[in-house]
Amino acid sequence: MEVIQSTEPKVSIIILNWNGKQDTSECLKSVQEIEYSNYEAVVVDNGSHDGSVEYFKNHFPEVTVVENNANLGYAEGNNRGIAYAMSKGSDYIFLLNNDAIVDPYILKNFLQVASSRPEAGVFGAKIYHHKEPKKIWFAGGAWISETAQTSHVGSNQIDDEQWNEIRPIDYACGCAILIKSEVIKKIGALEAKYFLTWEETDFCYKARRAGFECLFVPSAHVWHKVSASFNGGGMGLLYRYFIHRNRLLWIERNIPLSEKIRIYPKVILPEFISYLRVYISPKTNPKARIEHKVNLVAFRDYIFRRFGDSPAWIRTTKV
Repeated sequence: MEVIQSTEPKVSIIILNWNGKQDTSECLKSVQEIEYSNYEAVVVDNGSHDGSVEYFKNHFPEVTVVENNANLGYAEGNNRGIAYAMSKGSDYIFLLNNDAIVDPYILKNFLQVASSRPEAGVFGAKIYHHKEPKKIWFAGGAWISETAQTSHVGSNQIDDEQWNEIRPIDYACGCAILIKSEVIKKIGALEAKYFLTWEETDFCYKARRAGFECLFVPSAHVWHKVSASFNGGGMGLLYRYFIHRNRLLWIERNIPLSEKIRIYPKVILPEFISYLRVYISPKTNPKARIEHKVNLVAFRDYIFRRFGDSPAWIRTTKV
């Protein structure tokens, strides 16, 4: 019997799991409903100890499971999945958070735009809050030079089709980002130094410098549990550490010197002084003192080039 090869581009959906069996299972169930013929789902397990690997193999036998023996972080964990997908000849890589649910037509809508915009190489979804399905979480990423911060366009707005235009954006969110394989062939995968946060922003800027457009695709819908990865989101200590340290690394790697000359004395240095002042003040309550200690440790680790995972005590400290 002759096997008929699909004429549609092959898409590998990479889902990173770390002790997230329930969320990942719900994500996979939504992936199973995707209306597209030529895709594969790949779960990359980052050394889970909750029985995830065995569960996925038993309950989702059609899914490929790539096993890492430790928590390699978002960047390097996904890189292992990307390497697998590239070895299988995938045309597109779709990085999808395990705490996200996808619309059945997400790949068709992504690829319709991708096929009509050959200059583009990276594509971002319109992402909603999972608990409030019409409330936008992400409708494109923007760098705000005045505050040296990134911003989610449309965040917390009710979707009234105000963000329904396909448009270039500064970066796509790593929660749901589609990448042409030719981009990875040209610039490589994610920068492992980040470990967690800012790596997708770094990747998008690198892709743009290489000549690939980064586009927002409003018809590609995702619902995100914001954020199971950080136990409910907010400025928890772990999130605080990575956001502060990696922001400095990202500025170093992506912002031109003329802009750095303004940012460092007017934004970064005053922030550092503020953190130090609050940390040493006898009036500071214990919770705030710990939070500002983490901020200062993030600065220290950036200066001394300590990248990768956070110090162990930050993961275990409760506030």
